[in-house]
Order: sequence, then structure tokens, then C-alpha cells
Amino acid sequence: MRKFFTAMALSMAVAGFSTAASAETWDMPLPYPDTNFHTKNTRMFAEDVAKLSGGKLTITIHSGASLFKMPEIKRAVRTGQAQIGEILLSAYGNENAVFEADGVPFLATGYDNAMKLYKAQKPVLEKLLAEEGLKLLYAAPWPGQGLFVQTEIASVEGMKGVKFRAYNAATARFAELAGAVPTTVQYAEVPQAFSTGLVSSMLTSGATGVDVKAWDFVKVFYQTDAMHPKNIVFVNKRAFDGLDKATQDAVMKAAADAETRIWAASKEEADRTVKALGDNGMKVLMPSDKLQADLKAIGDQMVKEWLEKAGADGKTIVDAYNKM
Repeated sequence: MRKFFTAMALSMAVAGFSTAASAETWDMPLPYPDTNFHTKNTRMFAEDVAKLSGGKLTITIHSGASLFKMPEIKRAVRTGQAQIGEILLSAYGNENAVFEADGVPFLATGYDNAMKLYKAQKPVLEKLLAEEGLKLLYAAPWPGQGLFVQTEIASVEGMKGVKFRAYNAATARFAELAGAVPTTVQYAEVPQAFSTGLVSSMLTSGATGVDVKAWDFVKVFYQTDAMHPKNIVFVNKRAFDGLDKATQDAVMKAAADAETRIWAASKEEADRTVKALGDNGMKVLMPSDKLQADLKAIGDQMVKEWLEKAGADGKTIVDAYNKM
């Protein structure tokens, strides 16, 4: 009898060890603070993964660029320093022009067009990521990008010589074409850059404006809806392939739910944050016909330049987009 109970105890211990051994924890670096609506959605995604996987996979969130800064996240996931991550896709446009398709001003304005562009871009994007050992899980759009300036302007002439915050190659090029002086400033460094006079204008979403309390350093916001850049959540493919089928299914189900949720949340965030800018003393304006025409001309030039850079992949994306 003693031998029986000893064998049972050993069996239970081994079973317990096996269960513990089969559970995994992934690190997930994020570039944005906990207050950001993208981060809130990503935390819900992580919670869903834990729940749907029955605890087999836990994702530890490292928000606010606390583990890796935005420019480092993609490489960190690719090399296995982190298993999963979230980035602003267009920030990697220097690696491949396909990554900045949604960062080209006035290529796809408004959420309906942004979704069409995503559908057109997705097959090409998945192929490129797979070549780097990465797997796309879902995409999360930002609200329409608007122009933050110190004073009202009637045309792009008012941008000449202005120190302009850029966050990717496309916004830097936008600044150049507008006659402004671009300086790359990462999300977390925006308040300091404005307070020290490094920059005095930017093209970004109302959501970012609220996060950084833009009313402390700029006075006017023009609602241009120039583009809807997307974050992507992606995983190291080797890490994903190492999961059992049920856990893989849990991750993909949580990702699909997160994508549906964030597109709806982004629309709500757009309305809420633009209102918040006004409530905090900023002038929230629509661009004049002249300013709108000037901005559209810049957008047309940038689409042309982007197609030249993106080559066959860019043509595939735009052709597919135009057919939708």
C-alpha cells in the first residue's frame, strides 16, 4: 500500500511538473503608455489569450517603451529577445516602402478607405514579414492624422521654416514638401521636444495630441484626416509554431477579436480626443479650401514618389485598393 501511494504521489508530481512545463510566458514590448487606447486594447488581447488558452500562454506587457524603444521592437521580436510586439508599421518605412503604405498622406482618407487599403496591403505585408520569421496577428488603426500648428494658417506657405516633428519617413517628406524643417522625435519624447523648441508643429492624431497634452505647447488643430497609420501586433513565427494547435487557435481568436474591437475603438477615440483638444483650449478647425488643396497636392506628389519606391509590390497594393 505504501508503494502504491508513493507511486501515486510521484505520478501526480510528474503530471504537475508537465503542466507547469507546458505553460509559456511571452514578453511583449509596447511603445505607448498604459493610458493609450492601443495599449488598453493590447492588454485585453493578452487577457483573452490567457483565458482562451486555459492558462497555457501568458503574455507579459511592457508598455511605455520600458523594455525596448519603438525602433528596436521589430528586431527584438525577430531575434527572439521578445516573442511578440506592437509597432507603428510606417515607422519602418526605411526598411521597405510597403510598410509605410498607410503613412502616405491622402492615399486613403477616412476609416472605410483605411480598411480597404489594409485589405489590399495585407497579403504583401504577410509575405514580407514571413521572410523575416515574423507572423502578423492583427492591425490597429490610429484616428485620422491632423495638423498641429502654433497659429492659424491659410495655406502651406504658413509652414515654411517651421520646425516639424516627424515620426517616420513619410511625415519627414511631408514636412519637406510643405517647406518645413523635419526632425524625428519618438512618441515618448514629444513634450520635451516642444518644450525645448526642437519642434513647433506636427502631423499626428488627436489621440496622440491628448496623450502628450498638446494644448500645453500648440494652439491650433486642423482636422485633415490625412491618413490612418496602423500599429501591427506580430509574433516571432518560431515561437508561434512552438505552441500546440489549441494554443495557436487561442492566439488567433484573441487577435481577430482584438482587431475588430480596435477598429471600432479607434473611431470612438477620434471623436473623443478631438473634442478633448477643444475642451482644453485649442482651436479645432477644418482647413480652408486653399490649405486643403495645397495639402492634397503634397499628397499626390507623395503617392507618386511612394509608388516609385515600392515598385511592383506598391503597384499590387494600389491596384487592389482601387478595385475595392
